Amino acid sequence: MGDLLVRPLEPYDTDEAAAVWWRSRHTEDSQLPPAIHTAEQVATWFADVLLPDAQTWVALDDGRIVAVLTLDGDDLDQLYVAPDAAGQGIGSALVDLAKDLRPGGLALWTFQTNTRAQTFYRRHDFREVRRTDGSANEERAPDVRMVWGNHPESEPT
Repeated sequence: MGDLLVRPLEPYDTDEAAAVWWRSRHTEDSQLPPAIHTAEQVATWFADVLLPDAQTWVALDDGRIVAVLTLDGDDLDQLYVAPDAAGQGIGSALVDLAKDLRPGGLALWTFQTNTRAQTFYRRHDFREVRRTDGSANEERAPDVRMVWGNHPESEPT
């Protein structure tokens, strides 16, 4: 890995960032349910929703987007690292950025099947606060709510 650059998503990034999201969701060993939208719909979502919200960052290695982070208020809404860049500390760098940007606390959802993500977030001091049957998410897949810091959903300690 060369020098990692993290910056806000720009209009010219949306297709490449969406492709990272898509590849991450569809790797051979993915623990995620398949996306319910097409690759084209995901690219449109990046351009029409994530870009204008100005809460999405990309990580670039040698000029190539290798990861995407989206915050939605105090929710860490999206964190995807390109499969060929996984395990190099890029996701950790983006979690650190999210914590710096939301020092009051963060929450996130991950699918129950995604045990690698749960382990990753636990290493970054997130803790599980509840599980659901998935009826409230688009994929209808059971999920896990995790929080970090003094997020309002934190259980009293």
